[in-house]
Amino acid sequence: MRRAPVVVIAALILCCTVPWVSAISMEINASPIQAHIGDTVTLTGTVSGLKTIAVYLFVTGPDLDNRGVTLENLNIPAGRGLFTTAPVNLNDGTWEYVWDTSVILGTINPGTYMVYVVSTPVDRLRFAKGEYAKAEVEFIDSDIPANEVPVDALVPIAALFIAFCAGTFLIRRTK
Repeated sequence: MRRAPVVVIAALILCCTVPWVSAISMEINASPIQAHIGDTVTLTGTVSGLKTIAVYLFVTGPDLDNRGVTLENLNIPAGRGLFTTAPVNLNDGTWEYVWDTSVILGTINPGTYMVYVVSTPVDRLRFAKGEYAKAEVEFIDSDIPANEVPVDALVPIAALFIAFCAGTFLIRRTK
C-alpha cells in the first residue's frame, strides 16, 4: 500500500523533469515590403520548437512556378534538392537572409510575391501545417519611386484644402 504514493511521486518528478515536446513555430519578416526590382530585401525570422542549423526559403509570384522557386534562381523550382537556405542561430532560433534582387537569375516582374520559410526542404505543396511562415513583398518598376503617394490619395486632401481656403476667405469677407 505504501508503494502507490511513491510511484505517484516518482511519476510527477519524471513529468516535471522531461521537457515537453513543443510544436514547431516559424516566423518571417521582410524589409522593405515594397521595393524596386533590383533592390535588396532583408528577410528575418525565428524558428522555435525545433533545433536546426538552417531554414529553407523559396518564393512564389507572377510568372513563377506555383510550387515556389529558389531566391537566387527564379528558374529552379523548390523541392528538388535545391533551396535557398539561411543559417539559424542555435542560441535564440533567429535567422537572416539578405536577398539582393539585382543578382538573381530569372526575371522579377512588377507585382506581389510571397516569400516562404519552411523547416524542412519541401516545396509549397508539401509542407506541414504550422511548419512554415510567409511574408509578402511587392516589387515595383525602377521608374516608379517606392512608397510614392498615389494621386488618388491626394484628391480628398486637395478638396479639404480648397474648402478651408474658401471658408477662410468667406469669413474674412463677412467681417
